[in-house]
Amino acid sequence: MTYVDGFVLLVPKKNMAAYTKMSRVAGKVWKEYGALDYRECVGDDLNVPFGRSFIKLAKPKPGEVVVFSYILYKSRAQRDKVNAKVMKDPRIAKSCDPKNMPFDVKRMSMGGFKTFVSF
Repeated sequence: MTYVDGFVLLVPKKNMAAYTKMSRVAGKVWKEYGALDYRECVGDDLNVPFGRSFIKLAKPKPGEVVVFSYILYKSRAQRDKVNAKVMKDPRIAKSCDPKNMPFDVKRMSMGGFKTFVSF
């Protein structure tokens, strides 16, 4: 079964252009090294009447948007190989300056997930 790295983060609206630029570089690099899919999704319909909405979960400040992202791989082993190559790629270092990120990294949630149902 496939493997997914998932992310939820908060991006100030004023930084969305910079985040989008960074994401386009990242997506291209991940796909070049073998990721099956790379998606960046901005919250649109988050005030749901049931469960725990992403708004309640992520607690955005005024002026922030919720971003949900994922990267799809063939397996966890393939994910580990792809990520090792990605982290060494100079394009990632150039576009993802840890001192100048367009979002607060400390408020980002992330994790790896085993796929158990797929169509």
